[in-house]
Amino acid sequence: MTHYDLAIIGTGSGNSILTHEFADRRVALMEKGTFGGTCLNVGCIPTKMFVYPADVANGVTNASPLGIDAHLDKVHWSRIRDRIFRRIDPISLAGRSWRVEQNENVTLYEGHAQFTGPHELDTGTNEVITADQIVIAAGSRAVVPPIPGLSHRGSNGSRARIHTSDSIMRIDELPRRLAIIGGGYVAAEFAHVFGAFGTKVTVINRSDTLLREEDQDVSARFTELAQQRWDVRLDTVTTRVDSGGEDLRLHLASNGTTSTLDVDIVLVATGRRSNSDGLDLARAGVQTDDAGLIVVDEFQRTSVEGIWALGDVSSPYQLKHVSNQDARVVQHNLLHPDDLKESDHAFVPNAVFTDPQIARVGLTEQQARERGVRFVTSRQAYGDTAYGWAMEDTTSFAKVLADPGTGRLLGAHLIGPQASNLIQPLIQAMSLGQTAQEAARGQYWIHPALSEVVENALLGLATDEPATSTPG
Repeated sequence: MTHYDLAIIGTGSGNSILTHEFADRRVALMEKGTFGGTCLNVGCIPTKMFVYPADVANGVTNASPLGIDAHLDKVHWSRIRDRIFRRIDPISLAGRSWRVEQNENVTLYEGHAQFTGPHELDTGTNEVITADQIVIAAGSRAVVPPIPGLSHRGSNGSRARIHTSDSIMRIDELPRRLAIIGGGYVAAEFAHVFGAFGTKVTVINRSDTLLREEDQDVSARFTELAQQRWDVRLDTVTTRVDSGGEDLRLHLASNGTTSTLDVDIVLVATGRRSNSDGLDLARAGVQTDDAGLIVVDEFQRTSVEGIWALGDVSSPYQLKHVSNQDARVVQHNLLHPDDLKESDHAFVPNAVFTDPQIARVGLTEQQARERGVRFVTSRQAYGDTAYGWAMEDTTSFAKVLADPGTGRLLGAHLIGPQASNLIQPLIQAMSLGQTAQEAARGQYWIHPALSEVVENALLGLATDEPATSTPG
């Protein structure tokens, strides 16, 4: 049985731990899937590389309000797909090769790792190893609900007609009709991509609003706009999928009525869950919570000494920037056991790269009310700023929440073009403890840039904090 100083399960953010500072340690690296993890191969990066051409296509087809008559001649799906994966696949392969060929102290095991004891692992390659320190960075996977007929996904290779986000980006042809089961961020992003490329998209959502985890004002506005672009079925569940003929037939139920829907492809976008359940954690004594997440403390330590966890396997956020921060904390704590660093999840932002873009940080208005937190709000429409005029924007806005006494920001929510970038000064203000007045008047804001949406939202907050003089 081979012994290692360190074993890491997962080659996403877990792989980034292994810098030159670990060159003197014997390391086992385990990966059951594609090297590089979810974000690189089937998540953040390829999806956003599809989103960008979708944004361009939408810009063409929606240019009329600006006095431009334009039309979209053709979308070459295979060219878009190949441009993306001809860049991503070599990165994954190169990362694997570098670990195998250039890192003499690192052994890569390509199998499904499972615990056989507190510090003992079956690597899935007919070899059992032990390690002093173990990092669990096994990520998450797409959830497929137990709907009859969905089990046929992927069964016919490249011609599969039932997909999750793991496989739909690799299909050979743009479908004429696509059904998306789910109403969260994965559903919203892929509805944008396929809808912009000319596919007839139907979104089937069991609740009465899309993106229901967002602030209610944002969720309501997005649902309204989505209904103008796609066939959105709210308060609707899929009860069965028949795949015997040329079409896929979905059987739907809504408020006591039933119907059917015929499509070419189905995307199941009903969430993701931690891969903790496949690691046989009970044999190691590692605890999980009711959601299946590995329980960690502020230092990313699990319930077993010498075993750490990071990213989607232990985090409710399921965000790459959170996984990367967790990895930096674990890396520091492995190298400096007498000077442990804490993870900081106080102000975790996220964005949905749909159309329009959505971004948030901190509390929603409904969360503030549920927690009994005192707050004031301010809402600024894009269309009430000079750049908003230029875009002829009539639907986008920024919304901020603050403590009425201190002026400290409690939350920020944007829906509109470049929301993922515009929110950054608000994330910074919250992270650094700035008040709304300090953030708004303690710096210059370029006029007439779109960032004035954020500036004006801050200035609209009715707080008791003293005014701050502007630098100019």
